[in-house]
Amino acid sequence: MGTAERRGAPRAGGAQLTGHRDPEATDRDISGGVAAPSGREPEGLGHEVGRGAREQQYRPLWVEEPARRRRLPDPVRTAAVRAVLLIAVTLLQAMVAFLCTMAGSWLAFPMVISSVVSTIAATWGALDVWVTRQVWNQRNGVVSVPSSTARALRRERRRTRRQERAAERAQGRIRRRGGAGQLSHS
Repeated sequence: MGTAERRGAPRAGGAQLTGHRDPEATDRDISGGVAAPSGREPEGLGHEVGRGAREQQYRPLWVEEPARRRRLPDPVRTAAVRAVLLIAVTLLQAMVAFLCTMAGSWLAFPMVISSVVSTIAATWGALDVWVTRQVWNQRNGVVSVPSSTARALRRERRRTRRQERAAERAQGRIRRRGGAGQLSHS
């Protein structure tokens, strides 16, 4: 579904397509992106043959719903995926170690040792998510406390941007005057 369809832009036939549809609407109730009010097909569209009929009976494959929560920042999401993978491997190793122990296999001892090591790695992974989230919040100003490092960084960036804009304006004025007001031409 393109941007125009999602935004509700007018289509070629004058119908507007929005990303929402009636939950009780069947496949036949939808034509040109607009749900028909009754349970029957709109007049004139049911028996058309050819490419034009397919275009007029366009129906979105899915309905986009707004996210309930904001997306995690990329570094935090990466750490979370890494932690989930480590925990999954740890659980798998623990299960194999248990089954090998029950079966009396020689593989039981190496699997128990590796699952202990994996447990330590999984714990590190979970702590890594927490630390990464705290660092990201501190650097990007989500935490609104006076000692936030991000606030000072933003203030500093704003100050440098203001100075750069002031210098550009001053250079523009000098160019417009044709160099008048300069003490020397060097």
